[in-house]
Amino acid sequence: MSATSSRPRESAPVPERRPVPDPPPAGDGTASRPWAPRALLDPADRQVLWLYLLTRVAVWGTAYAARRVFTADRGARHSGSVASAFEQWDWGHFLHIARDGYFPGRSGPWTAGWDHREAFFPGFPLVLRAVHTVIPDWTAAGLLVSFVSGGVAVLALARIARLHLAHQDVGRRAVLMLLCSPCAVFLAAGYTESLFLALALPAWLAARRHHWVLAGTLTALATTVRVSGLFLAAALLVHFLLSKPAHRRPRHLPWLALPALPVVAYSSYLHAHTGDWMAWKHAQEAGWYRTFHTPWEAWGNTWNAAFGHAHGPGYAFMSQVELAAMVVGVLLFGLLVRQRRPAEALYVALSLCALGTSYWYTSVPRATLLWWPLWITVAVRSLRTPRFLTAYLCLAAPLTTVFALAFLSGRWAG
Repeated sequence: MSATSSRPRESAPVPERRPVPDPPPAGDGTASRPWAPRALLDPADRQVLWLYLLTRVAVWGTAYAARRVFTADRGARHSGSVASAFEQWDWGHFLHIARDGYFPGRSGPWTAGWDHREAFFPGFPLVLRAVHTVIPDWTAAGLLVSFVSGGVAVLALARIARLHLAHQDVGRRAVLMLLCSPCAVFLAAGYTESLFLALALPAWLAARRHHWVLAGTLTALATTVRVSGLFLAAALLVHFLLSKPAHRRPRHLPWLALPALPVVAYSSYLHAHTGDWMAWKHAQEAGWYRTFHTPWEAWGNTWNAAFGHAHGPGYAFMSQVELAAMVVGVLLFGLLVRQRRPAEALYVALSLCALGTSYWYTSVPRATLLWWPLWITVAVRSLRTPRFLTAYLCLAAPLTTVFALAFLSGRWAG
């Protein structure tokens, strides 16, 4: 045996997390501005956008196949447009709000068969209605909103990842993990996830660069889309309090309180029409079983739905995925605490509390799309353990396909 063959194999170099120096406070030059023109699209950003476009082609190809293979009527000669495959579930609520408003005519929670549309915050329907003035087709308008928003979101995610770890490939990998995750189809549909991320991720990026006015403003806009914006606002406050004194001033605090304004305004609007300040919360309880239960009750009810043969196999499978997503969230929270990332840990914890205290778990897998620390964490792990990326893609790809086909064919997909 030669000396060369007996030499132990060298392991792949492990990237080390190098602390990124704090940028100078806002106002110290264009280098501190997160959206300075010269930094709009660097080569790493272009790679991310190319990846994003390729995955959009894949989603639309899946929608094309789903529309033709999984038709409701096997004897039909026409399967409808590909865009119609995205007209599922919550899309109907957003469409009705954008087209007819929250309380058309004299209808409302007091009407038999009411759809509880007030459970959905007005940000996405307002944007949808605005885009509809240019794009006459409602579905096309919704898909365009998500397409543009998704592009903004992945760029912001990649930049946040590069701030977390000084490695040229970590941003692209974080985006890859997100776009190949099981519920990624919802980023392409006319849903709120893409628009929320397009506001929330730049807000967090601005906070990392200590641009508190921009961070508070974007978070307030994100709160008009989803109540999860309040969770982000809490994380921003923690990040603000833990920042160096040179990077925070008392005058910035009112901007960090700005995200509460959309919730107050929307609650006031609902109170004027229903007499109920918490009408949006009560609508969630009436329509989606989001009444308060202890975490162990919620786990037990979901476990029974998953393994107790109380529902059909399709719904049972989705309940099993709900349980798995909750476990992932709890593990992520523990990891963030261990890594001393309290602001991000609080964001995930508040999300888990909101999702884990209903009658049973609903839409927890979809909520993982909003947990940006998760995608950064798995991206870093894939750099340190090369086989992790292959394992992740091999495990995620089947689930991603199943979720996409289920949603695009009108079956429940969380």
